[in-house]
Amino acid sequence: MTDLSKYRNIGIFAHVDAGKTTTTERILKLTGRIHKLGETHDGTSTTDFMVQEAERGITIQSAAVSCFWKDHRFNVIDTPGHVDFTVEVYRSLKVLDGGIGVFCGSGGVEPQSETNWRYANDSKVARIVFVNKLDRIGADFFRVVKQIETILGARPLVMVLPIGREDTFVGVVDLLTRQAFVWDDSGLPENFTIQPIPEDMKEDVELYRAQLIETAVEQDDELMMAYLEGEEPSIADIKRCVRKGCRDLAFFPAFCGSAFRNKGMQLVLDAVVDYLPAPTEVNPQPLTDPEGNPTGEYAIVSPDQPFRALAFKIMDDRFGNLTFTRIYSGVLRKGDTVLNSFTGKTERVGRMVEMLANDRIEIDSAQAGDIIAIVGLKNVQTGHTLCDPKNSCTLEAMVFPDPVISIAVAPKDKAGVEKMGIAIGRMVAEDPTFKVETDQETGETILKGMGELHLDVKVDVLKRTYGVELIVGQPQVAYRESITREVEDSYTHKKQSGGSGQYGKIDYRIRPGEVGSGFKFSSSVVGGNVPKEFWPAVQKGFESMMGTGVLAGFPVLDLEVELTDGAYHAVDSSAIAFEIAAKAAFRQSIPKAGPQLMEPIMKVDVYTPDANVGDVIGDLNRRRGMIKDQEPSSTGVRVKADVPLSEMFGYIGTLRTMTSGRGQFSMEFSHYSAAPANVAEKVIAEVKARKEASKK
Repeated sequence: MTDLSKYRNIGIFAHVDAGKTTTTERILKLTGRIHKLGETHDGTSTTDFMVQEAERGITIQSAAVSCFWKDHRFNVIDTPGHVDFTVEVYRSLKVLDGGIGVFCGSGGVEPQSETNWRYANDSKVARIVFVNKLDRIGADFFRVVKQIETILGARPLVMVLPIGREDTFVGVVDLLTRQAFVWDDSGLPENFTIQPIPEDMKEDVELYRAQLIETAVEQDDELMMAYLEGEEPSIADIKRCVRKGCRDLAFFPAFCGSAFRNKGMQLVLDAVVDYLPAPTEVNPQPLTDPEGNPTGEYAIVSPDQPFRALAFKIMDDRFGNLTFTRIYSGVLRKGDTVLNSFTGKTERVGRMVEMLANDRIEIDSAQAGDIIAIVGLKNVQTGHTLCDPKNSCTLEAMVFPDPVISIAVAPKDKAGVEKMGIAIGRMVAEDPTFKVETDQETGETILKGMGELHLDVKVDVLKRTYGVELIVGQPQVAYRESITREVEDSYTHKKQSGGSGQYGKIDYRIRPGEVGSGFKFSSSVVGGNVPKEFWPAVQKGFESMMGTGVLAGFPVLDLEVELTDGAYHAVDSSAIAFEIAAKAAFRQSIPKAGPQLMEPIMKVDVYTPDANVGDVIGDLNRRRGMIKDQEPSSTGVRVKADVPLSEMFGYIGTLRTMTSGRGQFSMEFSHYSAAPANVAEKVIAEVKARKEASKK
């Protein structure tokens, strides 16, 4: 059995273009996993193996690789930075024990850094900080450390100081050992020397070293008392305290360097070994019942426990269907039978592989702590629990955001219809935020996703990977409907057609619910006018209508229905009669309750140079945006605003034109808000026109 204390399951996450993939590439080279470095800008990096990733120079899907450093096994996941693909970050963090948060030395804490940091906080993942690109113009390690404190509300613990700035950056000083690591200009990671600290840095080194020790000894009362009495702790004791504080999220050890120039990377790898937790040191995963409620039990990380694993990613490639799996306890061997506790069905494990991005190495067994891929599982989806058939259990499920944008697609010829169906089925299984549905009235296939880039990539994959030529419609916004006032009403369903008939009368109250509350049903019927056994049928009837509003057929948000009274017939009343009554009651009463169209509002974060701030704010105002905040930095200004999604199509082109290509932005869904009357009228008219056109 492998020693689990020598395992490190880590993820690398950051904002777009902070250098995550380059950092991963350097880790693989230093650990001997690859021998030739690939670069993101050349489209040759190991973990960006999709054609679309190589062309766009961004990471789209998370990639898993395994490597070794100082007798420790690293399972590394390189995640995307673009907001449209944050689901990849979320589901990766869900199965990791530690992470490296990469920040650009000049860009600092950028919009997507905040989202990823929040996800990591939610998952309680221990992290170390790596401030990258210190050789860039405008790079400032101390400014980024300050931003991590102020913007992220985190507590970075400075472990190294940079030697030189921007193009004079040559290495780092390790505060613990008081040694300077200096690299030459060859760009080779092994070409460094250990030197005395530069004279002009000695004062700073002592100052930051004292801060490091003071923060670290807070984790151990005895060491703190000894330190206050003038006794300096040993390096081993300081490391032990830093490890504890890092694991407990009390602080985050901060390192710096330049991944592209191969400077400072060895200290980051040492920090992963020294400070990030092994699988046995993190809080074990909670077990739930089939409905998702905690049972109070946990999946203890140990090979001796029953087998428990979480499928966190499905990928379809040339070798077959791959199920990426994090094993929490027990051992899995080739040929074993596992139970999918979500479906209640068992499956046989034929082949298991260890991943190196797009390549794989066959293995015969895996154990607690491993991240592997199982080939050929049939009915497993993201978030499903795999377990020992004799010890059924369910691990805490993953929750994914709903899509906010959709497009209609159709194959160019009849031959593409079947191909498109098969391809989309596989893609939906891989990505839980990518949804597909057929419009019942128009017959169109509707693809739904998290943003323009998300859907753009999906269409590109359909065309190139699966060979399906498509006609693509304009992007459509996922509007919703709600009501504005309370209505009391009554409806009677009566039908007589020989033999027993149908009868159900309901008196009810419909009112707007709390924001985000969804559908709520209650009954205040007394005296048995509507027997209790029919209440669920009334609830089912109303709830089934929530998917189709009365204005334009969009789903209805946040509705409370109270059954107040009614009547039944001893012979003719049935559950189906009351369900039909509730459906008709919905159609009757919602138009009386002040229905309104709700539009998705996006949290938009724009970076702009100082000279273009006025243009950017003016443009956001024209898009019906509400400016929330402005944060000046040394390189420009970040403007935060809430803007309707319908006004944000094609925004990147406008922003680049305004800022001469220097502007950047990210956006994520914030909330739904009532659409202005003129917008609502236009949307409703467009929907009606589309439906009329489809009938002709």
